Amino acid sequence: MNGAQTLVKTLLGAGVDVCFSNPGTSEMHFVAALDEHPDMKCVLGLHETVVTGAADGYARMAGKPAATLLHLGPGLGNGLANLHNAKRARSQVVNVVGDHATYHGHFDAPLTSDVEGIARPVSDWVRSSKTSHRVAGDAAEAIAAARQAPGHIATLILPADCAWSEATGPASPIEPPKPLAPIEAAVSTAVDWLRSGRKVAVLLGDQALMEENLELAGKISAASGCELFSPTSNRRMMRGAGRVAVERIAYPVDVALARLADFEVVLSFGADEPVAFFAYPGKPSRVFPEGCEVIPVATVRQDIPAALAAVCEGLGAQNTTAPVTELALPDAPTGAITPDAAAAVIARSLPENTIVIDEAITSGRSLDGITRGAVAHDWLQLTGGAIGGGFPLATGAATACPDRPVLALQADGSGAYSLQALWTQAREEQHVVTLIFANREYRILKGEMANVGVKTVGKNALGMLDLRRPTIGWVDLAKGFGVAGEAVESVEDLTAALTRGFAEKRPYLIEAIMP
Repeated sequence: MNGAQTLVKTLLGAGVDVCFSNPGTSEMHFVAALDEHPDMKCVLGLHETVVTGAADGYARMAGKPAATLLHLGPGLGNGLANLHNAKRARSQVVNVVGDHATYHGHFDAPLTSDVEGIARPVSDWVRSSKTSHRVAGDAAEAIAAARQAPGHIATLILPADCAWSEATGPASPIEPPKPLAPIEAAVSTAVDWLRSGRKVAVLLGDQALMEENLELAGKISAASGCELFSPTSNRRMMRGAGRVAVERIAYPVDVALARLADFEVVLSFGADEPVAFFAYPGKPSRVFPEGCEVIPVATVRQDIPAALAAVCEGLGAQNTTAPVTELALPDAPTGAITPDAAAAVIARSLPENTIVIDEAITSGRSLDGITRGAVAHDWLQLTGGAIGGGFPLATGAATACPDRPVLALQADGSGAYSLQALWTQAREEQHVVTLIFANREYRILKGEMANVGVKTVGKNALGMLDLRRPTIGWVDLAKGFGVAGEAVESVEDLTAALTRGFAEKRPYLIEAIMP
């Protein structure tokens, strides 16, 4: 048994049975070892940003890590943006990055690079195996690191000779430490505030946005009158009819400041204090008012469900009925495809239990409120702000949940970063419907120019924000990757296209042309 074989057996022994890959020469022994195990599902991505983003989407839905297989430093570098998003989502990912044989590095071959240096900014755990006999143990530690609450990125660097040389055998799984118990004093403080009759916001993130924990938060809200919020971007939200509604904090700073202006304290369960995405001249970075205290009742490293249950018990709200969202669909819109109209069509078209991937950017500003009363569904957001996550996230989510429909809401500008994922969706015959919001510009940046105080926008600036000359042909691009699709210009046609797409049970792309 060689090092690569012990690595595969160690992965499988710890329950890691999916590998998103884009391999090269130095990884061929690992590829051969994967070939010996049909119980390891191997999914090829045509670009490393697809590989890492798919691993993120998989982890968010499966609740366990997938492996990635990347080729040396440049291959890892190609996947960094979506590893950044995955790290912000606190997803569980085990990267396996090939490297030159240990004795070959000093020759400075063309692909020689500082793989550890590239990995560290987007990894919580990094190690390069020194010998073939250490590969299995290193892999077991990497998996345990990835699985440690709340979820981490672990990067194991596998030199080629450590993969092909003889090794002793696989390593047993290492059980990660359990989440820390909530602190009684924090729970007591939260209960005091909730009983005070003052203006209290409860901020929910991470596991708090799962259905059973939302019910606890709903009971707390019903008993105390507090309001429930989530950060702007979340790993996964369970929402829709039959579930407790949570309001996402708006992306535009002015909107968020106005909405949150009256709160005196924030009680946080699994969420960091929300701040503006960017700094703007004359505007604060905090979106809660000055003087508003943010109290972390449970951090992401603590037992969030236990903290919610303890606060609920402290309020005596265990038997309180949590208010849940009623099925409330908006009226059917007509005419041109505006953001509000598109949101209404989406709300009316969602099949039960759909996984929604949201990289709609500016076109998605209306989605939160308008889709809140749709049928029950999951919502995955772009957590790190690095665009190009949508297509890969959908691919990974569909891999994790092949029996559920996936709707990818995709801005056209960010979609161009990772459209190779369509090929993987076609190859894997995934039930993914992609809706492209084709406004044919980086519209968000036009707004940002005004936000940072630029008063005059000339030809050069506009040229860097425009996606015409030539116009991107999304339906043709999809066809080239093996995905059927159509372009629509009215909400009536969009409704019919979504119906066709969900009925297809295979990848389908809809280009919604917007005024």
